[in-house]
Amino acid sequence: MNRYKITKQLGDGTYGSVLKAVNRQSGEVVAIKKMKKKFYTWEECMQLREVKSLKKLNHPNIIKLKEVIRENDELFFVFEFMEANLYESMKRRERMFPESKIRNIMYQIFQGLAFMHKHGFFHRDIKPENMLVKGDTVKVADYGLAREVRSRPPYTDYVSTRWYRAPEVLLRSQYYNSPIDTFACGCIMAELFTLRPLFPGSSEADQIYKICSIMGSPTMRTWGEGIKLAAAMNFRFPQFVPTSLSTIIPSASPEAVDLMNSLLQFDPHKRPSASKALQHPFFQVNSALPPPMSTMVSTYGGGEGFGGAGQQKFAPTNTGGRGFGAGGGFGAGGGFGAGGGFGGGEGMASNQPMASGMGGGMGSNQPSNMGGFGASQFGAGQFGAGGPNPSAGGSNASAGGGFGKPQFQPRGMGGAGARALGGGGQGFGRHKF
Repeated sequence: MNRYKITKQLGDGTYGSVLKAVNRQSGEVVAIKKMKKKFYTWEECMQLREVKSLKKLNHPNIIKLKEVIRENDELFFVFEFMEANLYESMKRRERMFPESKIRNIMYQIFQGLAFMHKHGFFHRDIKPENMLVKGDTVKVADYGLAREVRSRPPYTDYVSTRWYRAPEVLLRSQYYNSPIDTFACGCIMAELFTLRPLFPGSSEADQIYKICSIMGSPTMRTWGEGIKLAAAMNFRFPQFVPTSLSTIIPSASPEAVDLMNSLLQFDPHKRPSASKALQHPFFQVNSALPPPMSTMVSTYGGGEGFGGAGQQKFAPTNTGGRGFGAGGGFGAGGGFGAGGGFGGGEGMASNQPMASGMGGGMGSNQPSNMGGFGASQFGAGQFGAGGPNPSAGGSNASAGGGFGKPQFQPRGMGGAGARALGGGGQGFGRHKF
């Protein structure tokens, strides 16, 4: 650690603190996560989920874990430095994003997820706070909850922040997979258009209520497995007819609405994969199809752009206007300091009362501001703030409703469970990726 000069503490949470630092030799600015737990062997360190996943994922739209350092039984993660997160970028906006910017952002998120899924992992905590931005570049971050696709279900630990949680997770399915990531992407895409969350549920039951109020209620024909999951919990879906997303998000193009509708389907088997989403007409505006994954892998290996020279493919570009990092920074008000970053659950007291009779089997006895569960080891600072985090708030419009001017209200950030590890012995070491 003597190779780094600590310049600022960015946050402190349940599982550790996050520091801004400079490499004394190269002058490179980095973010360092210092774990509170002691680690007595390298074997313990290498078993952490974010280490196991990030060391295998080298892609320009996935946050780079540069180094892992164990010194005097303390563990440090050295990450590339990013200016802000997507939530903070939305919070600072004074006007809506143009669709070209939304296309840019979602393209990069799907590129990172497609690469991740192809290499055997799914994220499980996709949300705006976990999308880090620097200029016009977007990177997927916080892999503390990541699972290997080939790992054997059932999965019993709770995942994802509630507002972006897929219906099968809300109904406590133990056999979910990568489609939970693409459902969350649909939520993020809608939020980019409106600057407020699409489904801001105050509890698990209210979350399902919010989803049904817009997407309509599932049936045995549209999602038989979900009906069975609900019945096993003595839960009945509220009855709604679908509300057109084009009514709720009038600024969205027909292609954008079609993509969001497909991502937000109740049945996970009907949602497009991340790689399939990249081929949707929404991304084909004035461009050819994106490169196939085989091309992406070879191109991305060197950390270079999106496709080879001379190929006319859609790729993130500088569209002008207010950049993501504008007015931000790696501190209070920025993505990696108080009020932003990745990790952390959420809590929100909804101002839309939940319909009577909606609590059965859905954990409605929990306080409505209990917060989300999906934070992992990254509980503070760069990877989630310990303090209050303003967020797009207010009740979601139900059937026929619309969105007005965005208003922000507090969203409490809280960490959640990393698994404890034991061990013995002492040592010092460094592992680069």
